[in-house]
Amino acid sequence: MGARIVAMSQRTIGVTEVALRDAHQSLMATRMALEDMVDACADIDAAGYWSVECWGGATYDACIRFLNEDPWVRLRTFRELLPNSRLQMLLRGQNLLGYRHYEDDVVRRFVDKSAENGMDVFRVFDALNDPRNMETAMKAVTATGKHAQGTICYTISPLHTVEGYVQLAGQLLDMGAESLALKDMAALLQPQPAYDIIRGIKETYGEQTQINVHCHATTGVTLVTLMKAIEAGADVVDTAISSMSLGPGHNPTESLVAMLEGTPYTTNLDPERLTRIRDHFAKVRPKYAAFESATLVDTDIFSSQIPGGMLSNMESQLKAQGAGDKIKDVMAEVPLVKADAGHPPLVTPSSQIVGTQAVFNVLMGKYQVMTGEFADLMLGYYGECIGERNPEVVEIAKTQAKKDPITVRCGFMKSPIAEPSRKNSGQETTAKSIGLGWAPFTISATQSPVPIGTVDLLIKINGAVIFFAMEVAAAATYCKSAEPSEPEGVPTAMKAYSAPFKASLYEFVNVMRPALTLRLTSSSKPGS
Repeated sequence: MGARIVAMSQRTIGVTEVALRDAHQSLMATRMALEDMVDACADIDAAGYWSVECWGGATYDACIRFLNEDPWVRLRTFRELLPNSRLQMLLRGQNLLGYRHYEDDVVRRFVDKSAENGMDVFRVFDALNDPRNMETAMKAVTATGKHAQGTICYTISPLHTVEGYVQLAGQLLDMGAESLALKDMAALLQPQPAYDIIRGIKETYGEQTQINVHCHATTGVTLVTLMKAIEAGADVVDTAISSMSLGPGHNPTESLVAMLEGTPYTTNLDPERLTRIRDHFAKVRPKYAAFESATLVDTDIFSSQIPGGMLSNMESQLKAQGAGDKIKDVMAEVPLVKADAGHPPLVTPSSQIVGTQAVFNVLMGKYQVMTGEFADLMLGYYGECIGERNPEVVEIAKTQAKKDPITVRCGFMKSPIAEPSRKNSGQETTAKSIGLGWAPFTISATQSPVPIGTVDLLIKINGAVIFFAMEVAAAATYCKSAEPSEPEGVPTAMKAYSAPFKASLYEFVNVMRPALTLRLTSSSKPGS
């Protein structure tokens, strides 16, 4: 009788399966090809998930750089193979799926085209938790009739409080968020803070406020965190099928199901389907062993705060530079750089910006070399941080960038951050232009490492640094793929370029991309 009463009163907890995106992004540098996912889709579609995360984050970038895939085709394929599922993506607010702020009209059109190609749930976040950088994307999602999920990026610092997170939740709800996501990208969210934040949101804005919880597993505590979050009222939690879980990835889906047995909560997931999904990825995963993170459990993350999606990348990139023994030094430097920058949460792109600067500080001396992105972060071009920026470092940034700090929102400004030249090493170099008539592309004659976003911290190709090549490929994909029935696609800044420019651009991509793809896939292990 008692068991029946419990069963009758159980509250259903929704589950978002992340195996098709964040799991392989975190565990194996975003390298999983579409062909290794499609055979699992029928079981995923029928398992009973609240949503299936399958796009966004670093997948767009990795498709172009390393996998020779069209990310728009990937999205449309998932839409076809998962007809009964909510498809979910991770959208970096004003950054979209890139590493700088794009103009508002680009944001709106990209969201529109993503919805048109099959996306249902847009998890919108900003690396600095600056609501101004989420508003345009949130309103754009709402205008499409799709699900706008406002995101709180969790971090810890002397300035971050439960009350502050509850206040941010209210700002996102005022923007029209249909649900909220508490995003713990570095496995920093301990059980009690999770409970306190979720209860605070529910008590302040109503029990009907939907809260989704996203935790990585790197520190080993977050399965308990999910339990406390559920007890506090969380409605949906993110997990990864067990064969694609743990380490810098996520907690296992099957473990969550087992944990809730005998409690007032249930997932209602189909165990037979879960078994088949598990077995599929257990067979697939060994193909990507070369990209696997060596991290299993690392409680030092509570100090370094490096997110799971970045850890495997940083390890492999340092090894590629012959500096694998410096990983602990870099992890110790990251929180110092983070504090200088005003305590931003570490999530793409801020994690890569801060992490890369920490690498430079360790290898070259404290701020002896400053990346262009870090200079922009210090000068406010990515938005406002919760804390005050170190004024001495701000002065270094001003000198290098040759511009003043700003406090206005960047989205309405034209190209406010990191122009496509990507000349951001902080070092003078001898450059050579590729003669295609428009000549924006340069190859450095030095071996200065240049951070180019979430996929690569440090890349060297034949002794040179590529500043622009992959952003070109991404721009070409924007133009070609989002609208299959039309030649131009998403009207990004590419729309403003002349036909001869775009013809030269496509010529460049067609000539250079195969060689670059071969070189990168064989010799480097970037990821996000």
